[in-house]
Amino acid sequence: MIDSLVTVPRNQRATVFAIEWERLAQPEARRLRELGFDEGVGVEVLHRARLGSGPIACRIGRMTVALRRTVAAAISVSAND
Repeated sequence: MIDSLVTVPRNQRATVFAIEWERLAQPEARRLRELGFDEGVGVEVLHRARLGSGPIACRIGRMTVALRRTVAAAISVSAND
């Protein structure tokens, strides 16, 4: 099943299916690429801010990265079973 990174449950691992680069500002897109976000990469949601519009902390490789929800919404993932 394909979903947005925003909807992935906490401590759930997923694989990046697609990134809607056109939805992101150029600096945001560049930052994601520098951090290694791309199709086929594994990601795990670690924490969500208590407020509904706060950032999402996720692990990609050995890094922990905080993403704004608007950025996370542009990342489509498929859940790992």
